[in-house]
Amino acid sequence: MQYTLEKLGIEVLNPMQQEMLLACRKHTQLVLLSPTGSGKTLAYLLPLMEILDEKNDDLQAVILVPSRELAQQTDAVLRKLSPNVRSMACYGGRPAMDEHRTMQGIRPQVIIATPGRMLDHIRKENIALSRMRTLVIDEFDKCLELGFQQQMQEIVEVLNTTIQRRILLSATDHPSIPDFVGGDKYYRLSYIDKDEQIPDRIHLWEVTSPEKDKLRTLYNLLCVLGQQNSLVFVNYRESVERVAQYLQKMGVSVDAFHGGMEQKDRERALYRFANGSCNVFVSTDLASRGLDIPNIDNIIHYHLPLNEEAYIHRNGRTARWDASGQAYLILGPEEYRPDYMADEPEIFRMPAKLPMPSQPKWVTLYIGKGKKDKVNKVDIVGFLSQVGGLQREQLGRVDVLPHWAYAAVERKALKVLLSRIQGQKIKGVKTIFQLAE
Repeated sequence: MQYTLEKLGIEVLNPMQQEMLLACRKHTQLVLLSPTGSGKTLAYLLPLMEILDEKNDDLQAVILVPSRELAQQTDAVLRKLSPNVRSMACYGGRPAMDEHRTMQGIRPQVIIATPGRMLDHIRKENIALSRMRTLVIDEFDKCLELGFQQQMQEIVEVLNTTIQRRILLSATDHPSIPDFVGGDKYYRLSYIDKDEQIPDRIHLWEVTSPEKDKLRTLYNLLCVLGQQNSLVFVNYRESVERVAQYLQKMGVSVDAFHGGMEQKDRERALYRFANGSCNVFVSTDLASRGLDIPNIDNIIHYHLPLNEEAYIHRNGRTARWDASGQAYLILGPEEYRPDYMADEPEIFRMPAKLPMPSQPKWVTLYIGKGKKDKVNKVDIVGFLSQVGGLQREQLGRVDVLPHWAYAAVERKALKVLLSRIQGQKIKGVKTIFQLAE
């Protein structure tokens, strides 16, 4: 167990994770309620590792999640925990046929899937379920919302014939569990303080906009925040595009993120924000759940959350684990704090003289080869160091995907780097090297 934790950079489990590990050894139906950023993914994956039989090639567990990003991130954590367990993430935005071919090749023991894609595979009989024993539903309150509930019911009714263990997880206290998922038969672990909307580690600010259109106020605030990482929440996809385009025109390093974007564009935006080459991320509430982005300094509510649950989940993106963070409410002349916001914010005073927008230290380099081309992280680091002449401190996070890769490179080193590597081969193959914008 200690070796497993060391691979994730964790010295010791927190109390919630320790209790969950013990509870899973005693109970076959559990609900874990714990705030965003408290480590719920690890809390259920560790006991799952104890249950799985690495020598058994059959599918043994299904993990249902509400978004493709959460599916990808959960799969990545699982692979770090146990390289010997074969897992696979399944989600929309790519052909189901390609996923089926991959399943036939690797024979996954664990599948992490969004409800729609899982149901598609079940209906097409792409997955052998006869020996599947464990069902996990992460963010189950989201998965059981109206848009997903019919799909979820069909999935669970098929899986119920073999399921021996169910684990449900959420960051909010869902009022009830539908009968088709098991009703009230669950052992319950709750680490949610109903009297605490946001942790003490988050400082709440109220920012007044003199104009109904709050774009200029948002821009001014971001100028004050400088190189800090800020996640800006809006309520509509069209608003994401409008706000991001305005900020980009004003010279802010910004990326957009919403459910209507192509998968590749969403992935690129996430990597740029996560690796520090973009310091402002404008998104719908899609980014309020499941995204494992460390070190988000500020949450900015450009549009007020639609309800208390959305407010809590948004704020949960900062101050993760034991870190601290800031949350800003931008209110126009006709807007007021909703009644569900119990905490009294401090009034933010905009300085008379504003700095210019700050550019991040890093930029993202796109590399046109990935895992399918037998290129790994070690290959990329070695190539950029030996051929590109990068020093260790000039290279940041490297992420290798199936068909391409991203590397965070110090901004001031990019021009010389590109001049050295253009036309060069990585692992004997020519590829594209360019700035990911």
